[in-house]
Parts: sequence; C-alpha cells; structure tokens
Amino acid sequence: MEYFKKLLGLLKIEKEEDLKSYKNLTESTSVTERRTNGLSWYPIAIRGSEMSRGDYLTVELERTTHQEVSHQFRFGSSVNLFSNHDPNNNRIEGTVTHLNANKLKITLRTDELPEWSRDGKLGIDLLFDNNSYDEMQNALKLASTNTEDKKSGPSNLIKILTGDQSPDFQSEGLKYNIADLNEAQQQAVNKILSANELAIVHGPPGTGKTTTLVQAIKAMNKQNNRQILVVAPSNTAVDLLSKKLAKEGLNVLRIGNPARVSETMLSLTLDSKMAEHEQMKDIKSLRKQAAEYKNMAHKYKRNFGRAEQEQRKALFNEAHKIMKEIGNTEQYITDQIIAKAQVITATLIGANHYTIRNLKFDTVVIDEAGQALEPACWIPILKANKVVLAGDHCQLPPTIKSAEAAKDGLNHTLLEKCVIKHPESVVLLQEQYRMHESIMGYSSKIFYGSQLKANERVKRKVLFKDDSPLSFIDTAGCAFDEKAEGTSLSNPEEASFLLKHLTAYIAELDPHYGIENFPSIGIISPYQQQIKTLKDLFENTPELHKYAGHITINTVDSFQGQERDIIYLGLTRSNAERNIGFLNDIRRMNVAMTRAKQKLVVIGDSATLSRLPFYSDFINYSDEKQGYKSAWEFVE
Repeated sequence: MEYFKKLLGLLKIEKEEDLKSYKNLTESTSVTERRTNGLSWYPIAIRGSEMSRGDYLTVELERTTHQEVSHQFRFGSSVNLFSNHDPNNNRIEGTVTHLNANKLKITLRTDELPEWSRDGKLGIDLLFDNNSYDEMQNALKLASTNTEDKKSGPSNLIKILTGDQSPDFQSEGLKYNIADLNEAQQQAVNKILSANELAIVHGPPGTGKTTTLVQAIKAMNKQNNRQILVVAPSNTAVDLLSKKLAKEGLNVLRIGNPARVSETMLSLTLDSKMAEHEQMKDIKSLRKQAAEYKNMAHKYKRNFGRAEQEQRKALFNEAHKIMKEIGNTEQYITDQIIAKAQVITATLIGANHYTIRNLKFDTVVIDEAGQALEPACWIPILKANKVVLAGDHCQLPPTIKSAEAAKDGLNHTLLEKCVIKHPESVVLLQEQYRMHESIMGYSSKIFYGSQLKANERVKRKVLFKDDSPLSFIDTAGCAFDEKAEGTSLSNPEEASFLLKHLTAYIAELDPHYGIENFPSIGIISPYQQQIKTLKDLFENTPELHKYAGHITINTVDSFQGQERDIIYLGLTRSNAERNIGFLNDIRRMNVAMTRAKQKLVVIGDSATLSRLPFYSDFINYSDEKQGYKSAWEFVE
C-alpha cells in the first residue's frame, strides 16, 4: 500500500541521518569525548553477575567516577562492554536490562565473562539504536501486508487510520458519569466508551488530559473488564500514567525500565512483581546451584585428559538443565503476572517487548501522540481493535534528525492526520486549570480557535495585588545583538538584562512570600548556547543564589509537560537581516508561553521578530493587555 511504502521510505532517510550523526559523535573520538556526549560510561566496575534467560550472563556495572555527567543510556539500549587494554578487540555486545542512577545491568550473549574483563579499565559504549528502527520498519511492513491480504482485506482500523474509511460509534452512546470531570472531559470519556475503532482527546496545555485519560481507562475496564495497553513515546510520560492509574486502584504492569526510580514505580515493574512471587526462593537456590556447577567446570585446566573432559561436560550439562528449569518456571510466573494485569504500560517501542510481543488487546491508548513518530505508533496499533489517541498537535512535534524526512511528511504525526480526517472522533478539552486568562488568551486565539476558557480558580489569580500577569519587554534599539556560537546562538546582553529584570522582580515578590513558600520560576530560551550563557551569568548574580532552589533554566523542549508560577522567556534573536531561524516553529512558542501560571515575561527584539505575524500580533496583544514595555524603561 502506497501509504506505508512512503512511511518506510521516510523512515529509511531518518535512520541514515541518525546513523550519520551517531558516527560523527563516535568515530575518531576519545572515550572522554564520548563520555561528555553521553555515549559512554568510563571507568566502570563490575558489581556482580548472574545467569539469566537462555543461559545468557547478566552483569551489574557501576560508574566509579563522573557520576554527575548526563547520558543517553536507556532500557533496551544496545551497548559494548570494552577494556581500555585493547578496546578494538576486547569488546562484547550486550543489552541494557536495568538502569538505576549510576548502576546498570547488561545482558551479554555469552554464559561467562571474557578473560580480558580482568585486564585494564572497563567501560561501556552506547551502540546505534538499530532495534527501534527494526521494530518500526517491521510494524510498517506488517501493516502494509494486512492491507494487502486478499482473503480478509485490510483491517477496519488500518483503513480508518489511513483515511480510507470512517470510524463507527455505538448508536446509543454510552454514558458513564464521573463527578470530578468537567463537561468536555466527561464528553471525552463518553466518546472513548462509544467508539468502536477510534477516539481522540485533544488536550491543550493545562486542560487535564492525563486526568481525563485515567478516568476513561478506568471506565473502559469497568465496561468490558478487558486488558488495556497504554503507551507513550517517552518513559517519563509512561511513568506518569502508570502512577496515576495505580493510584486509582487498577492492577498496572509497567513493562520496561521506569525513568523515575521511585518505590511506587518500581513496585509496578515485572521484575518487582516477580521478586515477590512465592516461587522465587526456589529459583534463587537453583540459580546458585547452576552457578556452582559452572564454576566447578571452569576449574578444569585447558590440558586435561578424557575423564576430566567428560566430567567438565557433565557439569555444564547439569548447569544447562537447571537453567532450563529456571527459564520454564520464570515463564510460568511471567505469564501469571501478565494475565492478572488490568492495564499494561510501556513505551511505543516497548510495546513489542518479548514478554508481551504476541499479546492482542481490545484497546490501545497512545498518550502524548502529538510527540510520537508515526512509524512507532504502528507497533502498538497492530495489537489492537480500537485506538485512543491523546495529545496536542499544536505543541512540540517529535524530534526528527533528517530535515529531508521532516519536510517530506515524517513531521506530520498520526494524531495530526486523524484530527483532520476524522473530526467526528475528536473531543477538545476546553477548560484550562493552569494559567491566568491573559497568559492563556493569545495561545487560545491562535491555536485553539479562542475555544479555551480559564477555570474560575486561576483566571484572575496573580502573585500579589496589582501585579501584571503578562509582559512583553521590547529590546529594539538597545543593540542587544545575537552571536553565532557553533551550531547555536547566544545574546549575552539580552541574558544579562533578563537576570537584572528578574532580580528586581524578586525583590518585589520577597516581602509577600519569604524563601520557604517562594513561587517557582522557569527561565526559558529556545537556544542551547543562550541557556549556557544564562547559567554562567546566574552563577555570577549572588542576589539570586538564595532562590536557586526555586529557579530552573532550560530550553523549551525540556519544559514540555511542566509548569511554573513565573516564566521568563528570552527569544535571543536580534539581527539587521530580521532572520528568526527556528523561532518560525510557532508550536515551540506555544509550549514556552503556556508553561506560566501567574506571570509570563517575554523579552525580545520587535524589529527582528515582527517579520512573522505570530510575533507582531503577540506584541499587539500584550499592548492591549497593558503588558508592553520598552527595555529602555528599565535601563539605569
């Protein structure tokens, strides 16, 4: 089918670009550089090892230095364990099976550690993520095959999602009244319950999308008592839903490794549920016995006679027999735990984890679908009869490495396509509980057809009497010029002005709150280099240090899904050519501007920004709300 053929082509381009950037980061780079880029842990120490499924060896490793360096290792990542003694030859591949702060476990495709693991310093390198691409590619091929099956014809769900057919709803329209939900949220739950194939929850910032989804999942469970698969693109989003569903009393099974390793999250994982099983004591002692047999076998030297050879073989056979028995028992326990779960949660790629690979579900719920790469969505979709998509295509799209693939359509998500093709499936959540109405107003007008309304509790809430909730501070004519730095940009004068303005504002705020209850503050810039500049300047602004625990400085992408009482947004761009670069992506600005609850301060150069109507209209909107100021008003 042409639809999937095109997606496969785009995915191939994306993979090639991703591989190219991975090679640029890893080829001809030292282990120190790879560690800085988050692609290596070095040096590491082996803290323990045990036999796992299929006679493979699982090794626990710990970073012994540089523990604060952020990294890109994830559950399921392919890695190389290496020794610096001879890193080109002394290396063995494995898969990350557990991750916790500065420790991780990797399963090696061998039953014993190589001899060289006792030589030199050890490290692990992150390998290119072929697995995710393979899973996405296989899902697209399978979906394409399903549409071309001459006997059964394409499945209804695939026809609907690709736009060739319209979705159906149960005519009587199911009603399930939930006291805590507002009208639109209740409507969304009823839409999900009555949908036969497709329902869409469009949740703008602060409208309670997660709350709605949790209640809908609970209602579906009551409706037919069938297992539901709940997925999202990131571990963080999966964890949030898992935690909230468990809090509602549902039996949740989290497949994969949680991002936030709290007691609550760990208790929902397969490992934790298995550890509590009564048969695990027997498995532990059997595993110990198998390890003893293997150790005895390894004690035989290389030059031994026939009798020793037979004895060695017998010991290995005995160990293999025990491991097979362990494997069968573990499989039985796993099947039991999976069967009892009311909700199974995983990432999109994790939906094909070996433990649930062959399972089918009546309903699959995809949260944060506006940030999900479409090929990844087909992995869980192929397991379902019905799909619920939830998210907001007016916020940040998925990250795509290839500009060519993005331009040719990979940046269009399945959520976005289905909202256009099937408006009858969509419920827009209209009441928002986060922002003052002045902060919300511009976003509502531009992105949501002015349909959003602020809840009574937040609509006029300010931090202190007569405080202005919205400000645009215009730096035009101040000669705050941007500077190119590598692949990013900075604007030191704008950064310095922002922190001075914040310092003065905090001095106004302090008498109202005191340090304990001080409001939370987010400082946002779209550019990494400007974030670095802001952080360096912050270090040299002692007046702000006592509030450091209340202040976060980061990029727009890092703030997705978060909120702060106060947001300062520095737009960075200021040049004679009026070039605004990727500020053109107004969805990114929608995210940045809607993080603020009670105060939003936007700082930028109107002469540069006004090239795009989005910014000139925002400046006019700020003026209407008495929020427009010139930076000259603050210059001493």
